[in-house]
Amino acid sequence: MFFSIFAKQIMFSVRKVFCLLTMVMMVFVSCDMKLKPFEDGEGEHEIEVCRYDRLESQYLTTGDFSALQQMNMDYPIETRTLIEDVLRLGEVNDPQINHKFLAFFQDSTLQQIVSDAESQYANMDDINSQLNAAFDRLKAHVPSLPIPQVYAQIGALDQSIVIGNQTIGISLDKYLGKDYELYKRYYLPSQLETMTREHIVPDCLSFYLLSLYPMHDFESRTQLERDLHMGKIMWVCNIALGRNFFKSRYISVVDKYMGGNKASGVETLLRNNDYSNLVRMMK
Repeated sequence: MFFSIFAKQIMFSVRKVFCLLTMVMMVFVSCDMKLKPFEDGEGEHEIEVCRYDRLESQYLTTGDFSALQQMNMDYPIETRTLIEDVLRLGEVNDPQINHKFLAFFQDSTLQQIVSDAESQYANMDDINSQLNAAFDRLKAHVPSLPIPQVYAQIGALDQSIVIGNQTIGISLDKYLGKDYELYKRYYLPSQLETMTREHIVPDCLSFYLLSLYPMHDFESRTQLERDLHMGKIMWVCNIALGRNFFKSRYISVVDKYMGGNKASGVETLLRNNDYSNLVRMMK
């Protein structure tokens, strides 16, 4: 079952990936996911990754029913999303779904992935710190930006980031490092470069911003406009990260445009659906 997933994988060019990312966000933003309240301290919003993955790992490796109960009680929407949308095992109200969920992960390869993910991410303090710093910078430019609830999960090498209603789910199985032996069987070298711990926060930012600022009339847009929209999102991510993490000629055009339009703020850029000026600058 596990290996049939990979047999269906299609390798996309960078340009096609940009399109796919945008379309994926349009789907996942419609998910009605649970949002837990934040405590505000001195005007700052603290983000801490909820360790849903630990309950998941406990159930999948030991069959501990109490862990499954806690998953369903404390994280019902996350569990539904994982089972129905990420793993596509069926509906959560299926009487046999718990057995299907557990049986699916008894594959030795998946068991190894679960173990390796929990080992590599025993501590996520660095991720928490990076997320807080990035969203602090974003809030300075976009005060109305909602702060998301962030949680970790373990999938089956499906989606890297899952976006819901002001929530971000991090699939740890997709960030085990470019030298992770299993990855080398299924991914291109260019893809391996993105499957690292260092890409978690940038990916969280880009997917989340895409969900909040999707491209209007996506189907009728030209490929260049779609690429520029992705470049715009990545340019804002670089602002949030405080460094030029993402690089492309589309990002460079956005940077040049913003340099010549200093009165135009980040929020205005994100909400602007007129790409004519950027298109002209590409020529």
